[in-house]
Amino acid sequence: MIVELQVENLAIIEGAQVAFGPGFTVLTGETGAGKSLMIDALELALGERADTELVRTGTKKATVRLAIDLSHRPDLHPIFEEAGIDLEGGLVTIHREVLAEGKSTCRINGVPTAVGTLKKLGAVLVDLHGQHRHQSLLDPLTHVEYLDRWIGPDVDRLKTAVVERWEAYSSLDSKLKALQRGIRDREQRLDLLKFQINEIESVSPTPGEVADLENRLARLKNVERLSSDITLALEALSEGETNAYDLSAGADRHLTDALRLDSSLADVSEQLQTALAAMDEAGRALSRYRASLESDPELLDETVQRIDAIKRLLRKYGDSERAVLEHLEKAREEYAALSDAEESLDSLATAREAAHKKLQAACADLTALRKSVAGKFVEDVRGHLKEMAMDKAELDVLFRSVEPTSAGADDIEFQFSANPGEALKPLAKIASGGEVSRVMLALKSALAGRAGTPTLIFDEVDTGLGGRAAATMGKKLADLAAHYQVIVISHLPQVASQAAEHLRLEKRLREGRVSTDVVRLSKEDRIDEIARMLAGDAVTDGALSNAREMLRFL
Repeated sequence: MIVELQVENLAIIEGAQVAFGPGFTVLTGETGAGKSLMIDALELALGERADTELVRTGTKKATVRLAIDLSHRPDLHPIFEEAGIDLEGGLVTIHREVLAEGKSTCRINGVPTAVGTLKKLGAVLVDLHGQHRHQSLLDPLTHVEYLDRWIGPDVDRLKTAVVERWEAYSSLDSKLKALQRGIRDREQRLDLLKFQINEIESVSPTPGEVADLENRLARLKNVERLSSDITLALEALSEGETNAYDLSAGADRHLTDALRLDSSLADVSEQLQTALAAMDEAGRALSRYRASLESDPELLDETVQRIDAIKRLLRKYGDSERAVLEHLEKAREEYAALSDAEESLDSLATAREAAHKKLQAACADLTALRKSVAGKFVEDVRGHLKEMAMDKAELDVLFRSVEPTSAGADDIEFQFSANPGEALKPLAKIASGGEVSRVMLALKSALAGRAGTPTLIFDEVDTGLGGRAAATMGKKLADLAAHYQVIVISHLPQVASQAAEHLRLEKRLREGRVSTDVVRLSKEDRIDEIARMLAGDAVTDGALSNAREMLRFL
């Protein structure tokens, strides 16, 4: 749900901040007041192309900020997490800037985001319909989703089965193709794998071995210095004429005498005896270490050669001994598979064929369900179209068979005819902007309460309507608002009077320049605005009375 839109320096909008609530909100205003600019601002926030002509004359940039609350739509959170965006408690904040010099930037929750990514994410947040570019219904790829959402849980179960069988088939297909590629270069690959296996096995490194060898090498290279340092340490500790152990032992004897006179020295005495024991053990360890030190040119040479051999493997097969051993295991597995490639090829081909038949069967079940309810779906949508003065409109669902995928084996496209005698054709090719908007409204009315984008925006969806059809459209928009956030730009009082919130765009002159303000109308202000929409500039008592009557249930 959109909670706030901020616009700065966008054409005649110098600065506007609009808070939106749930339910049905209508925006009205005289021609030229800036209603289309609000759509431009929303489109920018949703990832549409930036037009520098929109930057207010004399300013450096236009800015749009859009805040959307998704705390009640956890099903949409993974889409943003996948894009590396933290929702911060379910809030999405989009910041788009268009510079007068021709560049544009966008951020989502402070994260710099490519416009293409913004557009994809925007499509799951807001459905915008009208005379503008953002028309999801014109993309035939979305039509199957509209039908499936109308069908509901029954289709979801079948789609899950299709996905599972597609994944099984796809995995086998990938393995088979990899094996087929391998067989073409089988002998060459076998020779290479055999060389690699022999090379690694001839060395047989162990994890952490290089570190141990380099430590041994340092010891072998410095035997004389180590021996000298250890001898000096032992002399200071226990072997010298004056050494730490003898001095500490003398201190212990004196402390033992003192302990007979004062038992409070017991802890100190115990600490000193512990230190004596530690010095004795350290001396023994150093003596053993010195005894082990001896110059061994042969071992030194072996150690250098061993290090060089392992490092050659590291340069070729991995950055650690463990990585080299993992490469060895993979090479052994591939060698075994290629050695028995013909048998594996036949086995995989048989398994893939069986998986493909299961996928086809799952897709056939899905197609059968879709076709069995398509007629009822069309009747439902057409019923809503008739109520909006499109009683002659025809709608059909065209099915084309395609190769099975994770989405099934159906290419579905809505066919449409607005007038009697006209052949049904693709909706995108023959419907006007207003007709597309009404078809979308009919679809959304049929889908009310089912999953979908949280916010629906309709721009001039009421074009060409009047009387009862306009009133019906207003009622439908109000009904949709029970399930979605609905924002509508309208010229019709029958539609505007159904909204829970009413915003008016007003064009004013400030310091010699035109600027648009967005004003939230009170109940009395709404009466005046509805009366203006009914009667034009010359508002009469009759228009005011009619406006009150239209608003009396709100």
